Amino acid sequence: MGPIRHVVPFTELGRHDVGRTGGKNASLGEMTTRLAGAGIRVPPGFATTAEAYEELLGSRDLRRRVEAQIDRLHEGAPLDQVGAAIRSLFLAEPLPVPLRDAVLAAYEHMAEELGRESPEVAVRSSATAEDLPEASFAGQQETYLNVSGADALLEACTRCYASLFTDRAIDYRERMGFDHLAVALSIGVQVMVRSDLAGAGVVFTLDPESGFPDVIVVSAAWGLGETVVSGQVDPDEYTVFKPSMKDPAIDPVIDVRIGAKRLKAVYADTGLTRTVDTPDGERNQRVLDDAEIRTLAGWAAAVEEHYGCPMDIEWAKDGLTGELWIVQARPETVQSRRRTTTLTRRRLTALPGEPLVEGIAVGEAIGQGRVVALDAPVDLDRFPQGGVLVTGVTDPDWEPVMKRASAIVTDHGGRTSHAAIVSRELGVPAVVGTGNGTRILRDGHSVTVSCAEGGSGRVYQGLLPYEETQTDLAELPATRTRVMLNLADPSAAFRWWRLPADGVGLARLEFIVAHQVKVHPMALLHPERLEPHDRHVIERLTEGYLDRGDYFVDRLAHGIARIAASRWPTPVVVRTSDFKTNEYAKLLGGRPFEPDEANPMIGWRGASRYYSDGYREGFALECRALRRVREGMGLTNLVVMIPFCRTLGEADQVLAVMADEGLVRGENGLQVYVMAEIPANIILAREFAERFDGFSIGSNDLTQLTLGVDRDSEALAHVFDERDPAVVRSIQTLAVGAHAAGRPVGLCGQRPSDDPAFTAILVEAGLDSVSVAPDSFAAVKRHVARAETTRETGRVSTLIVGANGESAPDRE
Repeated sequence: MGPIRHVVPFTELGRHDVGRTGGKNASLGEMTTRLAGAGIRVPPGFATTAEAYEELLGSRDLRRRVEAQIDRLHEGAPLDQVGAAIRSLFLAEPLPVPLRDAVLAAYEHMAEELGRESPEVAVRSSATAEDLPEASFAGQQETYLNVSGADALLEACTRCYASLFTDRAIDYRERMGFDHLAVALSIGVQVMVRSDLAGAGVVFTLDPESGFPDVIVVSAAWGLGETVVSGQVDPDEYTVFKPSMKDPAIDPVIDVRIGAKRLKAVYADTGLTRTVDTPDGERNQRVLDDAEIRTLAGWAAAVEEHYGCPMDIEWAKDGLTGELWIVQARPETVQSRRRTTTLTRRRLTALPGEPLVEGIAVGEAIGQGRVVALDAPVDLDRFPQGGVLVTGVTDPDWEPVMKRASAIVTDHGGRTSHAAIVSRELGVPAVVGTGNGTRILRDGHSVTVSCAEGGSGRVYQGLLPYEETQTDLAELPATRTRVMLNLADPSAAFRWWRLPADGVGLARLEFIVAHQVKVHPMALLHPERLEPHDRHVIERLTEGYLDRGDYFVDRLAHGIARIAASRWPTPVVVRTSDFKTNEYAKLLGGRPFEPDEANPMIGWRGASRYYSDGYREGFALECRALRRVREGMGLTNLVVMIPFCRTLGEADQVLAVMADEGLVRGENGLQVYVMAEIPANIILAREFAERFDGFSIGSNDLTQLTLGVDRDSEALAHVFDERDPAVVRSIQTLAVGAHAAGRPVGLCGQRPSDDPAFTAILVEAGLDSVSVAPDSFAAVKRHVARAETTRETGRVSTLIVGANGESAPDRE
């Protein structure tokens, strides 16, 4: 064996060097040598080797002394005592002279290359079993930033070696079955990027929450990136749609969410780093513009393609030069290990009441237990198994405690924070970024933590009942009738990507307007008509927008785009706004623009608003958002649907308004559907088919208006029935008329989910699609398959509908 090489520059390393310099350093070397051609910039640096670590272990019998402490752990000694003893051994052991000299020589060479004396560097730990696709040691060992000078560098190296035996690292290796002394440590020394003067963050090449593979998610905060990774801040989050990145003329940034970013990490005056309050002017300001987001996304896509697996990447922007850099890259290890053919869903089976606190949902599970509120990690025997951990923020020191928790709640952090990453790995639900969890949730109180209700995680009082179901998606039958999804919440859209649905049959704009826009569109355009209080609140919401209409368009377009991207390239039918006047009035600033109506259900709603003086400008904003999604973002699978269109004249007027706003039916493949929810749509089906490309039956309103029943009336609930002969005949009549004109017919509603017999009626009528809630998809898919089999085998030739609404097969 030749002499030990203690230090190797990144330019001589590649992915094959994991056993020599650890996953982190091997990856930095691989990107430095193999991906520079793709424009990817990696700060220069060097790495110590595993052989150098082994030489350290051989000094003064250090290996045997460490082994003795590990034996104590296996004999029952407390983890914290064993960890502290091993770290003390490393900290007391001077670095071997050959290693010390090699590190200092490489540092001096770096200084000469940069033309700077004692340059600031990041000193990062890189374990030889780290960043493997089957295990993630990320965050288990220490990193030291803004290290300058020879003495500080050597001290940081010693501390990195000791951090191989932090309590969290020991615990992780025990859980994963790694031999503690078979894992070596390499140290990466890398030129600092001055992101303390700009920003930094994380990039995932899939959605980290759902595993949806067609997006790249970029998190960003001001200052050094440690606040994002640790979860100290709620970062900005930008979502990039991969298929749209192929065309440089298209904007692939389909969602922008501005985080609070209350803190940032900067250089400390006496070395290393400190955390300070973010200036007010930066908190509501984007860290990255669209061009920078696209650059990072392009780099991330290149890294993912090169490695052949989803990646977790850290980036930094230099505030002095404006340049972007990749400072770390590792395989993503949570979503990439999930079975894609099994869908597990949990749901509360009782009405939960108002949540105690809300935040970002991590995981799709439900956990419950007694609140254990902590300011700092405690001994494991002081944290009960199954407790609900409530704290401000977590870091790797918390991991042994987190392992025992049934759920985790933090005040701070986003979807790429430490708490989020570890909770996903542990399979423990977490609600992060609540802002007030530690203040509201009381120690010892029983709570239910639900991350099964979309993008928002909620904590409820008490131990609520819930159920869990598992669906093997590979066993779902194929059907001729398309089974599609009803979606409303953009934040939850990616969660359902694994369902083999045929698209989205109904995406309702009302949810996006109410929850993400929050403001009546006419109030944005005519603030002079508002009360002072509403005007002030809207000014705060739209801060940074010179044109408040752009605020509406941005928020609406981003919400629509997430839904459209989740099912690309299958069709996504987006219904334009269908609030009633009383619902519009409840939006911020809505009252001055809405009349009081005795019966809003059949009042000024749907198509009648779009061409009227009272809402024409608001509808123009909706059209701008829809056009931006289709043409600006490239999501041409979006189909526009017009609700509550009473007459042929209204249809012509609405289509004319859309054309004025650049949405011309037939251009760029644009299809426009109409909701079939009024008897006039059935009676004049052929005429409506000349104006629209398809029909979607709104069974609730069609039943209401066919039978003359207020669907909200408890006294008439026994009369309201979609299986009434008049309603069924209307559905059958529409299918015949629409198909004669070459137009598809679908139905979106709850009834197929609850009633297999009604599903059979729809199949027998020859409907092209049914659209249902995602949690009903599997059951409806099976109902449809059975109905199609029955129809095709001739066992049911027609469906006879009796006076009581019961359907019975006419057997041959």
